[in-house]
Amino acid sequence: MLAAGSWRASTESSTKRGYGYAWQKARVGHLRSHPFCVYCLRDPVYAAIRSMAPSSAILRCAELGLAAPMASVVDHIEPHRGDQALFWNKANWQSLCATHHSADKQREEAVLRRGE
Repeated sequence: MLAAGSWRASTESSTKRGYGYAWQKARVGHLRSHPFCVYCLRDPVYAAIRSMAPSSAILRCAELGLAAPMASVVDHIEPHRGDQALFWNKANWQSLCATHHSADKQREEAVLRRGE
């Protein structure tokens, strides 16, 4: 459920909200440089690969029988709420897998909105 007054509830297209071609290019570049989900890497099972190059990490995961913790979403650490300066601030970006973005991150943001 979207919070009342959320910029996400807007009827504007994703392109008009900033998620157009420039964002898609930036997203691909970020995921290329930061391919692993930062939430997955918190799990102790991935401790051995945290400092490895991505190709070595993927091979090590295969050796250990683990799924590689690949990210598919570039998330804004601090919700930008339509603020374009915050939207484009790369220091505010993190790589997440779809599962962590859709569950844990959304739960964290809900807690912040409620002020808990």
